[in-house]
Amino acid sequence: MPVAFCVLIFLTDWVSSQKVCSYQDVLDYLNLTTDSSVFKLTRPVLDHTHPTMVELDIILYAILAVIEKTQTFIPFVWATMMWNNEYISWDPAQFCGITQISVPRDMLWKPDLFIYEMIQKDESPQNPYMYISYDGVVTSEEDMKVVSTCKMDVHKFPFDTQRCNISIGSAIHCVDEIRLLPFSNSSRATQFSREVMKTQGEWEFLQLSVASYNFTYDNKQWEHLIYTFTMKRRPLLHVINFLLPILFFLTLDLASYFISEHRGEKLGFKVTVLLAISVLLLILNDILPSMSNKTPVIATYCIVIFALMLLSLLETILVTYLMEIDFGSHDKLELKDNWEEKQEKVKIDDCNTEEKRRTCCSCICKVSDGERQHEVLPLGDEVNNTIQSRESPVLLLILEELKELQKTLDLHLGSRKEGGRSIQWATRINRGFFIFYVTTVLLFLFLIFNEWNS
Repeated sequence: MPVAFCVLIFLTDWVSSQKVCSYQDVLDYLNLTTDSSVFKLTRPVLDHTHPTMVELDIILYAILAVIEKTQTFIPFVWATMMWNNEYISWDPAQFCGITQISVPRDMLWKPDLFIYEMIQKDESPQNPYMYISYDGVVTSEEDMKVVSTCKMDVHKFPFDTQRCNISIGSAIHCVDEIRLLPFSNSSRATQFSREVMKTQGEWEFLQLSVASYNFTYDNKQWEHLIYTFTMKRRPLLHVINFLLPILFFLTLDLASYFISEHRGEKLGFKVTVLLAISVLLLILNDILPSMSNKTPVIATYCIVIFALMLLSLLETILVTYLMEIDFGSHDKLELKDNWEEKQEKVKIDDCNTEEKRRTCCSCICKVSDGERQHEVLPLGDEVNNTIQSRESPVLLLILEELKELQKTLDLHLGSRKEGGRSIQWATRINRGFFIFYVTTVLLFLFLIFNEWNS
């Protein structure tokens, strides 16, 4: 009898080991079909006072975009939800060890969770199936492109750190019906996100923190899970394309003080640099949002530098005007006197030259034909002497004009070096403003960079 019983058990185990099972057998056992409304119409609890525990997990895959102009945060995340369906359970030993099956998402009830900050419907392909475990735990996994709003603080742009939230909660179920629990804590979610991170672009991911928040509305308590994404901007691109060019233009404006005020290049140079700063301000207007709680530091940086360069341009105009007042009228009188003297000398020299020319011509005409043959050589010498005597006054006249021009330039430069009261005031204003300008620029740059680093 014991031997027969042992043989019977062996045959039963052998038959069961040869049993073939399918997922459909489990579904038939559960009576789970597309027409079965018991699994998808209501919250799957046997006692309505029992809340459904929903465990949620979010992992960051990529930071697609952070748009400051519209204050929009677009991450690509992997979301996992798990809850218990009390209508579903089976013994894996009866179904060849099957512990988990996948079913279409429309066959079961799902928590009505949504993202409060989401402003655009997710159009990425969704996972069409959910997993069911033998103990009734339902798992839903999907990838999501979240287009959400984010209240950004661009005060320290481009050295800013942004924190954007994704708040997840139920639309109609309060705390008594659905409880939201984080599957992973903040450190674990941050670690997983760094391991699976695909791309970050301009932003560097720092931390993903999870917190639970409850609030009361309409005498009911509601629960939210808040995922906070902390990220830091990589400022190298903005420093190279924006901050350094403005600093270079400021340096050029400082160097323009070594250009002489007597020329027009200094004024034109300052105007050109000021227009270049204006173009960069237009670029900044396209980057920063139109509304912000605080004035961005970079806006203060650009406006103050623009104002300093504008003040420098006005100072250059004032100095140029003062320097032109003193020697403007003096130069006009001096040039008029020199011009009259030159005209008189030119007339006298022309008369002397004409008289000598007539004398030479009359002497040459009185010579007879026979004398011409014998006095060819002496006549040539006389003509050469006449030409030399005619050129000497011209050379002397040129030499005298050069000497007078030299005297005029010396007097002109001397008058500029000595200068009148306006020129002296212009020199003092230029020196004082240069000292003030350099001191203000250095102090301002120190304060602005200290504000960025704080």
